[in-house]
Amino acid sequence: GRNKEWRHLYNADVISMPDKWEYPWYAAWDLAFHCIALALVDADFAKDQLLLMTREWYMHPNGQLPAYEWAFGDVNPPVHAWAAWRVYKVEMKRRGEGDRKFLERIFQKLLLNFTWWVNRKDAEGRNVFQGGFLGLDNIGVFDRSAPLPTGGHLEQSDGTSWMGMYCLNMLAIALELAKENSVYEDVASKFFEHFVYICEAMNNLGGKNIELWDRDDGFYYDVLHHDNGQNMPLKIRSMVGLIPLFAVETLDPETVEKLPGFKRRMQWFIEHRPALSDHIEIEATDDGPRRFLSLVNRHRLKRVLSYMLDENEFLSPHGIRALSRYHLDHPYELRVNGSVYRVDYEPAESSTGLFGGNSNWRGPIWFPVNYLLIESLQKFHFYLGDQYTIECPTGSGVELNLWQIAGEISQRLTRIFARDEHGRRPVFGGTERFQRDPYWRDLIPFNEYFHGDNGAGIGASHQTGWTALVAKLIQQYGE
Repeated sequence: GRNKEWRHLYNADVISMPDKWEYPWYAAWDLAFHCIALALVDADFAKDQLLLMTREWYMHPNGQLPAYEWAFGDVNPPVHAWAAWRVYKVEMKRRGEGDRKFLERIFQKLLLNFTWWVNRKDAEGRNVFQGGFLGLDNIGVFDRSAPLPTGGHLEQSDGTSWMGMYCLNMLAIALELAKENSVYEDVASKFFEHFVYICEAMNNLGGKNIELWDRDDGFYYDVLHHDNGQNMPLKIRSMVGLIPLFAVETLDPETVEKLPGFKRRMQWFIEHRPALSDHIEIEATDDGPRRFLSLVNRHRLKRVLSYMLDENEFLSPHGIRALSRYHLDHPYELRVNGSVYRVDYEPAESSTGLFGGNSNWRGPIWFPVNYLLIESLQKFHFYLGDQYTIECPTGSGVELNLWQIAGEISQRLTRIFARDEHGRRPVFGGTERFQRDPYWRDLIPFNEYFHGDNGAGIGASHQTGWTALVAKLIQQYGE
């Protein structure tokens, strides 16, 4: 029956959960985001929560993290390493010193989880990943956790990009640990090289001249890989095509110079794999070369952001939508064996109970992916600088740098909860009692997700965990 492969499991701990009313159970990727907000008030609890999911009575012996109670073996996005690194940095900023013991403990266990991903979710061993569901419920035209009606499998833009991000998170942690223990230089080299292999694979799937990047559209799509070898991009403009932005990191010369083993291996790799080095951008500085690693290079970045920052596409007054508003007038349809599979823009609740029912990814605003987009734009700005600008909103004629764009998105998200010029909070939508009644109007719920056009709270409303990320946005913007 259900969860039959998880006989080792013994979960009897205090755990942060999405909310204690509608979702009274833990979910591993929700918890990772909770820990960013928790770290602002109790870093020790945040660290303990992250470590818990990797302990031997939670993590499967094969290295998989449990997803959630009704299906521990389902697959969530691999954000645990990202959360561990962020919590480490938050605590370091507050206390002046990072908890290296925590970082080393969780890194050791995440090595097992990374290996599980490589062995289980790369169907043909080509550094292109599937993953299926990946927490995005109904975002695809098919149920990505079930066998496809077409046969074959999906080469997933989001699955591959999450793994690219995972590589860079593990690289950052390994470089930090290597500062005091040179043993970690070897592991850092492994994740540097693995990231470059994923970059190459996304742009030429295993040497088969298949790309997840669509050159004509200037966007990333999932590719349907048929059993007969034919391939078809599924041209749905969704968060699946924005997730490649999450995989970005800069290697500062100051760090690299202190790690001679890592530096030597990296230089060998660049010299002897010239085709792969196209995915590494190098800038000369007074301190030495800065190296820039990103799945999306600076030229493609402008094309992707032109969609993301278009108010007729992804950019809502209240953040970035999970599906482009383009699909309101242009729904995506695919006919298979006499059946029609369709994706429409649905800015509130899902119109169907399929793919997870009320957890709708076809238009609403979700905080976890918006938070990662903001952080990624800041990382791009760190390397590309103030001189790299783009129209925001698209078509407005206003050019902003990437730090300013990150701030603009952050403000739009924060305004969901603030009173506007009419004294109304978007989160309450059209519920007049909550908008006007003095006993209700300041009791602000932090919903699961938000209406893609008006910002009204949708889904679970009882302090849903990952929406607490707004606290970090407010703190960051204030600073």
